Amino acid sequence: MDLAFFHSFIQAGFIEELFKFLAVLLLIWRNKNFDEKYDGIVYAVFVSMGFALVENILYVFGYGMGTGIIRAFTAVPAHAIFGISMGYYLGLAKFKPSRRSTYLALAFIVPWMLHGFYDFILFLEIDWLLIIFVIYLIFLYIFGLNRIIKLYKTKKQIIYKSN
Repeated sequence: MDLAFFHSFIQAGFIEELFKFLAVLLLIWRNKNFDEKYDGIVYAVFVSMGFALVENILYVFGYGMGTGIIRAFTAVPAHAIFGISMGYYLGLAKFKPSRRSTYLALAFIVPWMLHGFYDFILFLEIDWLLIIFVIYLIFLYIFGLNRIIKLYKTKKQIIYKSN
């Protein structure tokens, strides 16, 4: 169990989410096109999907096409949702300077914890936990969609106010 925790939260979750977080900060944060909160989600998901693509290719070469197909319905959407949560807080950090450090911390910590828990369920390799895993995937979808809707509503308000 200790090994599963280490692999889940440190080797996978921490390192992967830190890499994605730094990629967004270094490559996109100062870009003039990052000009509204919702863009945080767009750019973080873009980076996450690039990461998921490379990771999935490596898994297919290492474990076969069956693994790639399963990951297409589990790990790839999960990476998108980790990106949504990261981007949600990055968007808030960019446009709420008074709370920037808090939102930047959350932009890393929330996807790291979501990712770590995702992997932890799998690394334990306990059959009945697959039920928990499916429930967790449903939770991730709802969590991600709620973040998208919340920032999209602020985007619509800006559009309506400017017209």
